Amino acid sequence: MSTVYNFTVKDRQGNSVSLSEYQGKVLLIVNTATGCGFTPHYEPLEAMYKEFRDKGFEILDFPCNQFANQAPGTEDEIHAFCTLKFGTEFPQFAKVDVNGESADPLFAYLATQKPFDGFGKGLKNAALKKFADMNNKGFGEMAYIKWNFTKFLVDRSGKVIARFEPTADMKEVHTAVAAELEKHA
Repeated sequence: MSTVYNFTVKDRQGNSVSLSEYQGKVLLIVNTATGCGFTPHYEPLEAMYKEFRDKGFEILDFPCNQFANQAPGTEDEIHAFCTLKFGTEFPQFAKVDVNGESADPLFAYLATQKPFDGFGKGLKNAALKKFADMNNKGFGEMAYIKWNFTKFLVDRSGKVIARFEPTADMKEVHTAVAAELEKHA
């Protein structure tokens, strides 16, 4: 059976990192952007990281510029922004594409394990869907991720168990992470 541990990604310096290094941990894998309306998600993400990292939790941050060019800059510039503005300490990897022919294989895998199921109800969510659909039109069947700050929860065995769209309440994400960590406490 394939798991996230079968994938190798690049760190901010371009070095290969096998996700098997995170074996046995609960992971939250997120595609991020520094100039997005959801960028404030960094704050509750960092709070969750500080609360749970000693219990076997890691957040893996992958900046992505495929959504309205909302992650401009180099890896170092993005990292400096995140650490200075939000105090982030969780691992941040190299900028990736999450859609199309150039999609990082990890994100194609994550999205096929937990496909998009909508942004939820409400006017804001409907507006985001319209904007995301326009943005992702060129990716067709390879529009795996619909917007920045899509989060995938991975259990300690490397299996993708949940997907949270950027519109999901961060309290819901926190509850799911806490519940998963309690399973093997």
